[in-house]
Amino acid sequence: MFEEFFKLKKRPFSKTPDPEFLYLSRAHEEALARLLYAVEEKEMILLTGEIGCGKTTLTRALMDELEDNYRIILIFNPRLTANQFLRTIAKGLGIPVTNRYKDEILDEIYEKVYQDYLDGKTTVIIIDEAQLIPKKETFEEIRLLTNFQLDDANLLSLVLVAQPDILKRLKHRTYAALRQRIGLFYHIGPLSEEETRQYILHRLKVSGREDPLFTEKAISLIYRHSGGVPRLINSIATSALLDAFSKEIHKIDEENIMDAVRELGLYGYCKNQKKSQKTTEKH
Repeated sequence: MFEEFFKLKKRPFSKTPDPEFLYLSRAHEEALARLLYAVEEKEMILLTGEIGCGKTTLTRALMDELEDNYRIILIFNPRLTANQFLRTIAKGLGIPVTNRYKDEILDEIYEKVYQDYLDGKTTVIIIDEAQLIPKKETFEEIRLLTNFQLDDANLLSLVLVAQPDILKRLKHRTYAALRQRIGLFYHIGPLSEEETRQYILHRLKVSGREDPLFTEKAISLIYRHSGGVPRLINSIATSALLDAFSKEIHKIDEENIMDAVRELGLYGYCKNQKKSQKTTEKH
């Protein structure tokens, strides 16, 4: 809609998790390095971050980094019973699962993963939005998958991606055995103000725009009202671009940003979020 007007080749602030647009802040770079390490070492890793902080984009970047000797099974809707979970894994491995008992499916998954290991291929299971896993039984099946190992090596890698609430759940003694199997934990926080600026410039550059499009004051306002959360940065920036486009303004200023903030209902949002977090921490 506005690409030609702003001399862009593509939309810079799309909400899709396109790895091409991934801006590697210090935390995101460290997170990706740890994900790669966990996969290479066949460890289980838990990556946490608030809503919109770029967790899903990082998993897509991880998948792009892995070569053909990795078999990736991505579960993006983990609201599954234990049986459904195992069947999903089996299907990802190409195992027919019609009318089979859970134990039989688990045995066949092991045989397939072991055969892949002999063939030089590693299975990587990525579970996005893992905080949505509904029951303890499903987590127990995840734990059982970590038993797929030889004397000197694990046979597969498990990547759990979740909102921080999952940590409270895992602290319960019911999940102690699973928690002990997690070899790496990493949390992604929001971007700093300078990182927000670099994030915006990076996405514009990927979209084909080298010249400044947002004033410095506009970028500061985006940070203030997004709290450095990439998804909110994208929302504010896109809304501001549409506002400027409708007014035939070629550079985004403070007025465009504040119009976007009010339109999105984000005025005062970050202050309320911080107050809520402090209240939660006290309790």
